[in-house]
Amino acid sequence: MAAQNINRVILTGRLTRDPGLRNLPSGMSVCSLRLAFNTRKKDPTTGEWGEKGNFVDVTVWGRQGEIVAQYMTKGRAIAVDGRLEWREWTDQTGNNRQTLEIIADNTEFIGGRDEGQGGGGGGFAPRSDVPVDASDFAAAPVGNGAGASPSPSAPADDDIPF
Repeated sequence: MAAQNINRVILTGRLTRDPGLRNLPSGMSVCSLRLAFNTRKKDPTTGEWGEKGNFVDVTVWGRQGEIVAQYMTKGRAIAVDGRLEWREWTDQTGNNRQTLEIIADNTEFIGGRDEGQGGGGGGFAPRSDVPVDASDFAAAPVGNGAGASPSPSAPADDDIPF
């Protein structure tokens, strides 16, 4: 039995331009996107870490593509879940062309409605998951377990719902 290949891509990034929506003669909608995302990279000469921009074309079919085209604009953050597809074609001048793109199965809008519009310039600016104030994660006091009285903030045994 041959092993099955897995072709799955999940990316988050920002749109480099407004989505392009068109309808095929069959009536099917197709939306074209260009997604920018960063990769951390170490400079071999200085040893410093930096970021390198990457760009990938994304195709979203059907009603989902219509929704993306309606609500997304250049600079907005989006998550894409899909598969890689290699395409080859001959352009109008007779040259053979090739591309690797993502065919989106699912898309999800990231951020608020006004994010990415104005002020940001459409550039990719990742947000950190690290909290601003580390005291948000301060350890709770622990009793010694030997008949210690509960702390003032701990609920009484009667207040526990189970």
